[in-house]
Amino acid sequence: MQIQIGQGVLEVVRGDITGMNTDAIVSAANSRLTHGGGVAGAIVRKGGKIIQEESDTWIYARGEVPVGGAAITSAGALPARYVIHAVGPRMGDGDEDRKLMESLIASLKLAEKHKLKSIAFPAISTGIFGYPVERCARIMIPTLMQYLRTDPILDTIVICLLEEEAYSIFERILVKFSKGKRELK
Repeated sequence: MQIQIGQGVLEVVRGDITGMNTDAIVSAANSRLTHGGGVAGAIVRKGGKIIQEESDTWIYARGEVPVGGAAITSAGALPARYVIHAVGPRMGDGDEDRKLMESLIASLKLAEKHKLKSIAFPAISTGIFGYPVERCARIMIPTLMQYLRTDPILDTIVICLLEEEAYSIFERILVKFSKGKRELK
């Protein structure tokens, strides 16, 4: 499902983010950019060890990426050109919604800095970090919609979800927000 926002498009799709042919895909990362499991692990397994090597170089040169921050590497053998590694919140650490929003904005700013036109996000922090999927959707969708309203360089933002349940939740919330309904049931 997709909606037009200004000159841009926000789309929710079901699929494997490693196969997305966008300029960048976003990886749900930890602060040390060690990509062992979940979305991050799948990205390195399919894209190649160059992604981990570039992540290690980033950490060596700049230090850990703070929660709410993001880093960028090439995408190795993936269809995308770049991987943006967004460090989302762990449930229980406090102020998770703000931290999730900051990781989205940091990712979008990196995409703009590199003059990218399209980006695909997973449901940040909903795996091992324990962030509830519906709560994630309620933060991600309005944040990305607001971003597209600012007439950014990016013209396509995709939320790519592997699991049917997550896809259904995000689709339902996208429909409600696109109709201006802020009170979600």
